[in-house]
Amino acid sequence: MLKKDFVTLLLGLEDHRMDRKKEHLLVDIVVITLAGVICGAENWNQIEMFGNSKKKWFETFLKLPNGIPSHDTFNRFFSLLDPDKLELIFREWVNSIVDLHKGELISIDGKTIKGAKEHGKKSLIHMVSAWANTNSLVLGQLKVNEKSNEITAIPELLESLFIEDCVISIDAMGCQKEIVKTIRDKNADYILAVKGNQKMLEQQINDSFRFIEPNSFDESLDSGHGRVETRKCSVITNLEHIETQNEWRDIKSIIKVETIRYNKTKETTENATRIYISSLSLDANLFQEYIRSHWGIENKLHWMLDVAFNEDASRKRAGNSAQNFSVVNKIALMMIKSDTTIKASIASKRLNAGWNEEFLKTILGF
Repeated sequence: MLKKDFVTLLLGLEDHRMDRKKEHLLVDIVVITLAGVICGAENWNQIEMFGNSKKKWFETFLKLPNGIPSHDTFNRFFSLLDPDKLELIFREWVNSIVDLHKGELISIDGKTIKGAKEHGKKSLIHMVSAWANTNSLVLGQLKVNEKSNEITAIPELLESLFIEDCVISIDAMGCQKEIVKTIRDKNADYILAVKGNQKMLEQQINDSFRFIEPNSFDESLDSGHGRVETRKCSVITNLEHIETQNEWRDIKSIIKVETIRYNKTKETTENATRIYISSLSLDANLFQEYIRSHWGIENKLHWMLDVAFNEDASRKRAGNSAQNFSVVNKIALMMIKSDTTIKASIASKRLNAGWNEEFLKTILGF
């Protein structure tokens, strides 16, 4: 697919404002916001300050008919902007730059923006995202009001993505028959964690590992940060004890991963066992790799948004502000990650973008 210019795509974003109230162009507002976030801005006041500090530079490629918008203008614009439309532009842009290969793992997981509770509402804002592990890119996201609503949000998110020939991994919340059906309808495979929310399936898998010899076994040892971790993975393709197998479309394997983690400093040992179902029939070492890679969405996306972009401290509460700012954070992160002009960490690239206007312009795609 031909790579698309994000700013050009913005021209197709429907403007929700009345014509007589448009003192600032939509493209100007979004580009200044993106540039500010790339360079470290975390709220509307900081974005206004950033815009004013770079006003002469922005004037070289933006129209700015009434100068730099105020922080109230940024806030009002994003609180009223339809997040689904911004998300659609984001997905179209990502689809143009991503190159998904056959068998690529796409992890689905949720994240709560803890500081963004809406006024007068008890629920925190919870986002479900899809992460392409090899490409290290967010493919899309969807807002849900409660963590339990991930069950209905995940199929909707999957329907919006091009995932053919990919492998979808989800934690136990996503182990649902409708989600399995959606994945297989999209010609993708699945590796789903199984826990207490599917008690009958959980029991049948445990019985299988009690009475049936695994087809494949793999053991790996990993050490670092004062810990030694042993991971044992067993795979069974004989599903005679899975009485409900017909309810789980195209199920071919059940997997058990036993983890033994020894803390050298505390001299303590932690044991954990996790079980999975999959539409794939693979050796244990390949399942090990997929299952470990699932947590890339935590380490490379959620952690980065919290630590580098300080997303959990976000206090944006008006209208759609929090959801839209979450999309902006992800767009900024993906723009930084997709840049290949210099080799540096995310933090270093953000600093460089703040110091070097030509580099910032390159990241923005101008």
